[in-house]
Amino acid sequence: MPKHPILKLIEEGEHLQLDFKFAVNDSQKIARSLSAFANTEGGRLLIGVKDNGKIAGIRSSEEFYMLQAASELYTKPEVPFRIKSHIIDKKEVLEVIIDKSKNRPHTAPDEKGNMKAFVRVNDENLLANGILLKVWKAEKKSAGVKIRFSEPEKLLLTFLEQNPYITFSKFRKLAGISFYKAEKILINFILLNIIEIDITKKLISYRIKSK
Repeated sequence: MPKHPILKLIEEGEHLQLDFKFAVNDSQKIARSLSAFANTEGGRLLIGVKDNGKIAGIRSSEEFYMLQAASELYTKPEVPFRIKSHIIDKKEVLEVIIDKSKNRPHTAPDEKGNMKAFVRVNDENLLANGILLKVWKAEKKSAGVKIRFSEPEKLLLTFLEQNPYITFSKFRKLAGISFYKAEKILINFILLNIIEIDITKKLISYRIKSK
C-alpha cells in the first residue's frame, strides 16, 4: 500500500511551511499561525498531530469552528484557508492550507491582545519588525526603487562583505546617519534583493542575500 500523503508530510517534521497542532483550543493562537504562514511562504497546519509527529486525531467538530473564528475574527485582513479531512488509522486529521498572500501584512493578536504581523521562521512564528512592514507596503506600489550609492550605502555593503550580518543600530552608528536614513537604505536594499532580513527570537539583523 502506498504511504498516505499526510504521513509523508509528518515525516518532514515541522518547518517553514509545516506546523503540527494537537488541538485547536485557542483561536487567537491559531490566528498567529495563519498570519505567519500568509505573510511568509504559505504552508500547512496539521490539526490532530502532536509535536512529536504522533497522530492523535481531532477531538470534535469544534476544531473546524475554532479555525473559522481564528480567520474571521482574529486576522486582519482575514486570512483565507482551505481545509481537507483525512482519516488515518481511524483518526481524523485536518489539513489546513494557507497560501502566501499578496495582501500582507496580515495581523493577529499577540499574547497581550495587540494586533501584530507575524512571520514564519523555520518552525516558529515570530513578530515582523517595522522595516519588514515597510518593505511589504512598498512592494504594493508600482514605482521602482531609486538608490544612490553614497557613503552610507558603500559602508553597508563593505561591512557585509567582511562580516556575516549587521544590526540596525550597528549600521546607524557605523554610518553616522539618522534613524530614518538608515531605515530607508535597508528597505531599498531589501527591495532590490541585495540584502535580506534575518529574524530570530533574540536578534534581528541584515545580511547579503543568499543566492
